Amino acid sequence: MSNGISQLEQRDWNFKKDVRVLGSLKGNGAKYQLEEFFNQRPGLNAVMAQAFTDADATAAANTTITAARNVANKNFEILGTNASADDITYATTDAGILCTLDGADNDQIIILPHLDANQTAWSGVLWGTENQVEWETAIKTGSAVTATLLWAGLKLTNDPVIATDDDQVMFRFSTDDTDVYWKCISSIGGVDTNTSTGLTVAAATWYRLRIKILASRAAEFYINDNLVHRTAALTNDVSFIPYVGIQALGAAAKTMTVGYEKISRILFE
Repeated sequence: MSNGISQLEQRDWNFKKDVRVLGSLKGNGAKYQLEEFFNQRPGLNAVMAQAFTDADATAAANTTITAARNVANKNFEILGTNASADDITYATTDAGILCTLDGADNDQIIILPHLDANQTAWSGVLWGTENQVEWETAIKTGSAVTATLLWAGLKLTNDPVIATDDDQVMFRFSTDDTDVYWKCISSIGGVDTNTSTGLTVAAATWYRLRIKILASRAAEFYINDNLVHRTAALTNDVSFIPYVGIQALGAAAKTMTVGYEKISRILFE
């Protein structure tokens, strides 16, 4: 062959290529998957959705709106008490986005998919308890974890209070609750379970947090690829939204770095 590859080598390469494709899609193992490495910083929803107005009347004003839209993350946004766009920067010593609270008690930064209709598959696709959903994030704690609330997982609302959502599976750490360890929170039809992992939350430390919902609807919690908890069967046909959040529990600026989020589900019910 003119490219220096024999016909036998070409057939062997084609065969291996076909096996890779079929192996990733064949049968009931087929998965729909999304990954977010924050190529654009999440901002407030109002920035991404800001409309032109007749009152602007100048090209410069509309250019400012367009520029803000262009750099806004199209999949994720932030919200929370005193949250603002300048609270999210790219980390300088780690890979990911650095979330920095403003320094007041109860300040929050919550990272979530845009909930606007048809804006992103992260909320447009249903991540149901019957869909064998698997979700993962990597976060790094700040230089101190005193007076801090952290939470990350699959929920119905953005509220970190355990009793709010009747159905949820999330990791949680709160010094107001005298937590030392990561806790696994599961709510099944309004019944809440709070289980300690025995893994201490340390300052300036990366944690890979993963939740895997099995075909039985039981949910498995993993930290750094180690299984730390498994729940009973979750409520059937409940669709979740992924949330990652940090809240100050005192008057001091707190930080958290988020490296990525990933989610997948089977293609069918």
